[in-house]
Formats: sequence, structure tokens, C-alpha cells
Amino acid sequence: MRGIERNRAKDREEVKPAAKINVQNVLSGVLSALLPCTGGTALILSSAEHAGFTNSELISWLFVVYFFGGLFNLVLSVIYKIPFGGAHSITAAAFLSTTAVHYHIDELAGSVIMAGMLIVFFGLSGFSAKLLEWLPKPLLEAMLAGLIFTHIAKMIPAFKENYLLGVIALLGFLLVSRVSRKVPPVLGVVALGLVYLALVNDFPAGENYSFVWPHNIMPSFSVNGFVSLSIPLAILILSNDVFVGLAALRKNGYQPPVAKSIVFTGMATAFAGWFGGHAVNIGGMMSMVCSDERSGPKEHRYIAGIVSGGLVALFGLLAWKVVAFMSILPTPFILLITGFSLIGLFMQSMKSTFRQSSYRYAALITFIIAVFNVSYLGISAPVWCMLIGLITAKILGEGRRDIIKP
Repeated sequence: MRGIERNRAKDREEVKPAAKINVQNVLSGVLSALLPCTGGTALILSSAEHAGFTNSELISWLFVVYFFGGLFNLVLSVIYKIPFGGAHSITAAAFLSTTAVHYHIDELAGSVIMAGMLIVFFGLSGFSAKLLEWLPKPLLEAMLAGLIFTHIAKMIPAFKENYLLGVIALLGFLLVSRVSRKVPPVLGVVALGLVYLALVNDFPAGENYSFVWPHNIMPSFSVNGFVSLSIPLAILILSNDVFVGLAALRKNGYQPPVAKSIVFTGMATAFAGWFGGHAVNIGGMMSMVCSDERSGPKEHRYIAGIVSGGLVALFGLLAWKVVAFMSILPTPFILLITGFSLIGLFMQSMKSTFRQSSYRYAALITFIIAVFNVSYLGISAPVWCMLIGLITAKILGEGRRDIIKP
């Protein structure tokens, strides 16, 4: 009898508690989904406009990165019972916004596919930690800060063109920042900005957009695309999204499968490249929000990842409606949304770059070159700024290896 009771007790211990949906994990999932669906969308729209994409190409791009990005993290959350959050890489989108104009869409597709394969290689070989050890974190952060600064600087002409809209957007940003640290401040910009525009503007009739399935793009592969686009994309996705997300999950008590997560991200990104997307990956801030203790009991937090992934995927299905809505908004408002959504990331990158860093001058030069965004010999500015930053560090004897660990 005692043996039977012990077996029953053991069985009860092995049975995992059923998923429990509560206000905490649902709210965290919603907040996580809002992160890429606000400023990230405006950033992609800006990038597509500069690159000369057609409306169908833009809709396909949004559909792929949001639908498959949401589905990707939803599936990971269900399989591993870990609150994965993510969609696409906003840092990679910021990078492409300054470089995509120099490439045709088939070259971009080929470069994204190669970036995905690079990430797969990193995951299978364990080479990613060695690469990121060789590329100091302060220089990577300086490069990212320089790329983002170009978008933040565009808010100045937007303020000049419509100063009242700019003041109201700033007020919305500050109010939300004051009220809650968990809610993305850009939501205040969007909310108050739309209220103001609805009161004073007569919105023009929007263009007629129709639903567009993602269409296959015949990729073009080149050495220049690999050097100028694929390598920076892979490094940005790994260092600023995947590794940050995995670190956040570990911090909150989870043990995510590191190698598999990297490999799956690479495969998903390569898949997205065939349809005009730039990345499908685990998100850093999104995973942080979903796995935080404020998302409820630990064993049920993966529900937040499911909610987040489902909402992001739904947003992707409605990409054609999103483009139609954004097309009637004034350009200054789009620039303000983009700039305000990147301020937090910019401040974080600058703090990581210069606080107690032994790469002072090298990081400063890297930042300046990234801001000026000068391409030379067909090689993009991010590659040049990293190369010159490393050479500067070597000449000046700067350098304590700040390693990014997954």
C-alpha cells in the first residue's frame, strides 16, 4: 500500500499544472505585441519608401515579418513552455533603412537569405560567441546608436513643419513614460497625435489596397551583398535581439535551448528572405516583457508569449489595412512615431557604448561614421565604421573585450 501511495505521489509531482490564463500574462502579451507593431511598422514603411518598393512588395514585407514572426515565437512558446516573444529585428530594420536604397529587392532578398544561413552556422558551430568576442560590444552599440540617430534627427524637420503636432507628440511620450515604465511611450505619441489630427485635419481619401499574399522573390547573391548586408544583419539580429532575449529568459529563471533557438532563428530569417522579409527572430525586449515576474506565476507566463505571438501574427494578416491607414497620415507624424519609438534603444546603446568603456575614441569614431552613413567601394557604412573602429582601437591600444554572452 505504501508503495502504491508513493507511486501516486510521484505521478502527481510529474504532472505539470495546466496552462492558466490570467490578466497578468494576457496584459504582458498585449504590451509585448505593441512594441514591434508601432515604431517598427513606421520604420519598415520608411525603409520601403526610400528603397522604392511597390505597394505589393511593402505589404508582402510586413506580412512576412509579422505573421511568420508572431507564429514563430508562438510555436516556440507552446513547445518549450517558455515565454518567447518576438517578431522581427527593429535594429536590422534601422540598418536597412540607411542601406536598402543602394540595392535592388532581389539583392536584398539574397543578402537576407545568406544572413539567415550565417546565423544557422553560428548556432551549429558555436562560433557566434567567438565572433562577438572579436567584435567588442561598445563598437557594436556605437554602430547601432549611429544608425538610430539618423532617424531621431529627422524629428527636427518634422517639428518645424508642424510644431503643434510635435509638442503634442512629445507630451504623449512624456505622459506615458511618467505613468508606466512597462507601457511603450510611443503609444502616447500615437494616441495623442491621432486625436489631434482627427480634430484639426481632413484626412484625404486613402488609396485602395487589397490583400496580398507574400510573393516569392528570385534572390540575387553577391560577395558585396554578403559583406555589406549579410554579415551586419546576422550580427545585429544575434547581438541585439536573440542574445538579449535568451539572456532575459535566463534572468527570469528559464533555461531556453540556446543553440536550437539560434538555428531556428536563422532558418526562419532565411525563409523570410525568399518573400521580401528582413528577419524573423526571438525579440529581446518582447521576451523580457513576457517572462517578467509581472506576467504572473512562472509556470503560466508562456501564455504571454502565445498571446504576443498571436496578436503579432494577426497584425501581419492585416498588413494591407495597416499600409492603407498609414498612407493617409502626414509624413511629419510618421517621422515622429519612428523617432520616438527609437529613443529608448538609442539611449540604451549610448549608455552601453560610453559608460566605463575602454573603447572611448574607437567607439566615438565608429558612432560618427555610422551617423554620416557614407558608403565607399560598394561597401556599406556599418562595415566601414566597425572596421575603422577596430583599427583605431588597435592603434590607440584601447580595448578590454566586452563579450556578449547568450
